[in-house]
Amino acid sequence: MKSYNTDVAVIGAGAAGLSAALAASRQGAKVLLIERNEGSGGILNQCIHNGFGLHYFKTELTGPEYAFKLSQMIEEKSIEILTQRYLLDIDPQKKQIKVVSEKGIEFINTKSVVYTCGARERPFGSLLVPSSRACGVYTAGVAQRFINLENKMIGKSAIILGSGDIGLIMARRLTLEGVKVQAVIERMPYPGGLARNINQCLKDFDIPLYLSHTVTQVRGNARINEVVVCRVDEKYCAVPQTEKVFSVDTLILSVGLIPETSKLYGKVSLDPATKGIITDSNGQSSDPFIFAAGNCVIIYDLVDYVSAEGENAGRNAALYAAGKEQDEKIKIEKGNNIGIINPSFYVKNTGLDIYARVRKPLEKACFVVRDSEDVIFSVKNKNYVPSEMIHVKIDKEKLSRVKRLTVEVI
Repeated sequence: MKSYNTDVAVIGAGAAGLSAALAASRQGAKVLLIERNEGSGGILNQCIHNGFGLHYFKTELTGPEYAFKLSQMIEEKSIEILTQRYLLDIDPQKKQIKVVSEKGIEFINTKSVVYTCGARERPFGSLLVPSSRACGVYTAGVAQRFINLENKMIGKSAIILGSGDIGLIMARRLTLEGVKVQAVIERMPYPGGLARNINQCLKDFDIPLYLSHTVTQVRGNARINEVVVCRVDEKYCAVPQTEKVFSVDTLILSVGLIPETSKLYGKVSLDPATKGIITDSNGQSSDPFIFAAGNCVIIYDLVDYVSAEGENAGRNAALYAAGKEQDEKIKIEKGNNIGIINPSFYVKNTGLDIYARVRKPLEKACFVVRDSEDVIFSVKNKNYVPSEMIHVKIDKEKLSRVKRLTVEVI
């Protein structure tokens, strides 16, 4: 059994992990990057569309280009990457990680961990839709991998359930490959993806979007041949006699992502609402040894945010490994109309990046951050929708005397 010794171990070499490794290395820490696939980049490698990097690299890139830039920076820093390693366990008491590969079990002794394992797609089985288990049902990410990386066609006629960004992007991608996308179905009364993707991926290709609708049945034997869609009421129950039957051989699911935290059950605190890892403004979890960033914390809509939070976690993991103690933490409370927020705690004497989503669409609303009753930050007269993440930066000077933080949209 081989063992390694390092200051900071980063688990997952996607956008968050690569950025975390770079930031930790810049602090002078010895860094080891662990990845289960053959190479780095994660999901970026199959996202061949553009729109990445506008904030982080100040230029528009495709997913593979974004990943390549980060990988080049990793090479320049001579950061060691262990690929094709599957995580078995993290032991905060022993400060040790256990992984397995074709070489057997290996141990990594480290002073801190940055967990950046991303998210997984919600499967068809979680939807409780009657079906005969016929083939032809794919999650959007699997369909994207088949088409973009493996050059495999998945069907001739499709319907997409869920208007998340990856579902919208796949509607366009399938159309360009000659698949007839008959509709995108969304059970909410508003779209789940970014406005730019609604315009570029649906409207530009005349693909209809059915809001307040859902799939109620999938028919077919060896392969699906029909999908039944119904309108839903305000409680998301199917409205009788509103059925529409689509003759398709493929159903694509874009019904949400779930933070991948299975290896941390019982080790750190998880948010019961998002299932993600609860972190403070330094990216530190409830166990001081473990830092986290990216979609394993909350689901971001821009990879640029993922990289920024990866940098933050990596930098602070290196400082923790070097023996720096953290300052007092203050709980950040969710106020009116806030559905998701990160971080959950503010570490005093630092700046604060807040990422949040509203519970429902709001027009000309005000985003407010309060210290008890005093407003310390606000943005007025903006329109907010759950699909668009709110991101604000607050200077540490405005936070120097805070005792209790509440975030709300009113």
